Amino acid sequence: MDSAALLDLLGNENRRRILRLLARKPCYVTEISEYLGVSPKAVIDHLRKLEDAGLVESRVDSQRRKYFSIARNLRLEVNVTPYGFGTKSAYPASRGLDFGRCRYLSLDVSSSLEDDPSDAHALAGELDRLEGLENELSMAQRWVQGRITDVMDRLSESFDGHGSLDGRFYAEVLAAMANGAETVPKLSHRVDASPEMVEEALETLARHGVVESDGDRWSLREE
Repeated sequence: MDSAALLDLLGNENRRRILRLLARKPCYVTEISEYLGVSPKAVIDHLRKLEDAGLVESRVDSQRRKYFSIARNLRLEVNVTPYGFGTKSAYPASRGLDFGRCRYLSLDVSSSLEDDPSDAHALAGELDRLEGLENELSMAQRWVQGRITDVMDRLSESFDGHGSLDGRFYAEVLAAMANGAETVPKLSHRVDASPEMVEEALETLARHGVVESDGDRWSLREE
């Protein structure tokens, strides 16, 4: 599901409350209605939207009551900086993800469950370790976001006054290139500016030895 649409979906407080309730236990409509203090009809409407988005699923028990539960894990990130606003959603990576492919990340991914995955003590220890790792990664993400903003500020100051473009625009073009945009059309779409403005910025950056071109493709110049 598109992350912007997901953000709109979760903007409703009652839908967020439903997910918090379902995170504790599967529930049927009457239980949810009593918890929220709203009509069953309103609950059914919220559940339908959550189910359509793939966040909630349902099953029928032996008494033919329809239970609802959380369908799968999902992470939604919202970044708000002086240089942009963006949302990103992602599902959990495979347990077999090779962290060796992550150039800037070094993790001990060995599990304490290999000998006896049913041992409660081992499970508790693994939970504690993973909760700690999640907190560390969250801190690292905040640190990286702060550093990105700082670097963007310094790039903006470096190119402010060069040509007719604002210094921030050069920083935005460089950020788009760092995120994989290589051609003028793609850069233009990413920074929401005309191709002419992007071409002017690229020419200025090239004169300063920051970027280089290979035909129609542009890249950050390696030292």
